[in-house]
Amino acid sequence: MPLAAQAASGCRADTVLLRGDWGQVRFTVEIADEPQEQMRGLMGRTSMPVSSGMLFVYPAPRRSSFWMRNTLIPLDMLFIDATGVVRHIHHNAVPLDETAIFGGENVLAVLEINGGLAQRLGIVEGTELRHPAFARFGAWPCETP
Repeated sequence: MPLAAQAASGCRADTVLLRGDWGQVRFTVEIADEPQEQMRGLMGRTSMPVSSGMLFVYPAPRRSSFWMRNTLIPLDMLFIDATGVVRHIHHNAVPLDETAIFGGENVLAVLEINGGLAQRLGIVEGTELRHPAFARFGAWPCETP
């Protein structure tokens, strides 16, 4: 989607909007859509601004599992299906823990935010995301009707 169309529709590649019965929130995100970026993720970082995150986007829905190897900050992981709906949340992943964190089947994207933030904001399973990755078929599409 061209940048002008993204702006007009409220969608930008560097921004994720989330909404639910709890309200609405915006995060500035880095995109990890290449295998090398996805392998590195947020490893080695000592902090992340509260309104920021990393959005992992896969080419197609898949089985998803993460770990916290070399990740120094606690994270909430939101596992999202192809329609942009949060299907599973792993709260407060423990820094440096190499235990696999299973996110589910048919995951198209994962949003990592600071640990504890999902609960503090009231983000729950069923929350909808707006982002160009879900532009046409999302529960909350970028295009205006």
